[in-house]
Amino acid sequence: MKMPSTGKSWEDVREILIERGLGDAKWRDGKTAVYVFNAGPEVAEVQHHAYSLYMSENGLGPIAFPSLAQMEREVIEMALSILHGPEGATGAMTSGGTDSITMAIKTARDYARATKSLSGTANIVLPQSAHPAFDKAAHLMDIEVRRIALKEDGSYEADPAAMGDACDTQTIMMVGSAPNFPHGVIDPIEDLGEVAASKDVWLHTDACVGGYFAPFARMNGVSVPPFDFEVTAVHSISADLHKYGYAAKGASTVLFRSEELYRHMPFNMREWSGAPMLTPTLAGTRPGGAISAAWAVMNVLGVEGYREKQGLVCTARERAEAGIKALGFEVLGNPVLGLIAFRHPGHDNFAIYSEMYRKGWFTSITTQPPSLHLMLSPKHAEVIDDYIADLGECAEIVAAGEQGAKVEARYS
Repeated sequence: MKMPSTGKSWEDVREILIERGLGDAKWRDGKTAVYVFNAGPEVAEVQHHAYSLYMSENGLGPIAFPSLAQMEREVIEMALSILHGPEGATGAMTSGGTDSITMAIKTARDYARATKSLSGTANIVLPQSAHPAFDKAAHLMDIEVRRIALKEDGSYEADPAAMGDACDTQTIMMVGSAPNFPHGVIDPIEDLGEVAASKDVWLHTDACVGGYFAPFARMNGVSVPPFDFEVTAVHSISADLHKYGYAAKGASTVLFRSEELYRHMPFNMREWSGAPMLTPTLAGTRPGGAISAAWAVMNVLGVEGYREKQGLVCTARERAEAGIKALGFEVLGNPVLGLIAFRHPGHDNFAIYSEMYRKGWFTSITTQPPSLHLMLSPKHAEVIDDYIADLGECAEIVAAGEQGAKVEARYS
């Protein structure tokens, strides 16, 4: 496509934009359970207007835009207030989970350089279920990744003892997830903390999914194990606002137990021809709209609003589990938040996924083991029964096809 010599009207361009989206996943009707976190039109309205108010402002310039600096500071304070942040804890907003994880690893590496003798290639130790953002960040920084097999007890949890055995003098970080993405299971962060403390290793909790969910689920009576700064060995936490914080896209947080740890994160450059450049995270320019929208949604929902939204998600997950099990599927591990992975022991699970896709459901899969995967939003409380009904039909279609293939093979 070449740039048009003469511009079109906004009305014409708007129509093109709407038309191009017609083939996208239908997330507004609840048939998408990945990528989008649908908390309803009221929250979407807050996102839209709050983002627009600061759409052109730049978080790179806190002196020029003290409003953004104040909003970011207050977002971090609100985050720490629900994640057991101790006195002196701090952090920053980032563009997403990968950004938060990258900055946590960079900070742990620079902290290790300042406090230990790193004589070779630094490494991080993480469970097999940890997010690939850790691998991406490690690749950028030439850090070795040691992925350790999960427990063999069917819990799909990290194995603290095996992870401890993988640590050495060059280990700069251990990782636990709250929850992990593939199975929706919260790793035993307390046990990981004991191992990390005994090895004198930085422990990071990846709560990109659960950071703004688990505290409110716990308030609603869900049995959520300790995972945040309540565990004294946890040095840093990544928690995404644009997931279960229901903020507009491009908003996450990376949090540190103390200012002493945090000060190894910012980048400060003075030795060039321009003005001194100080950036707290990977990005230079940071969209003001992402900061203002996160701040606005957190203030509009408050604790009561988040409890209500997360209660809807947990209810949807419980109904999904009951319906899935009634159809003969197995739920992997013990998910307690909004993610759930499940498989049918007798049928091709990816074939079932394909049949569900044909019915308009856009969800995800897990490969270890082959399973179907849901990341539920409040909207799904309205449609989960429809999903279960379609799942039953699709399982029957796959079963019939498999039976037909067996008969054909027998007589061929």
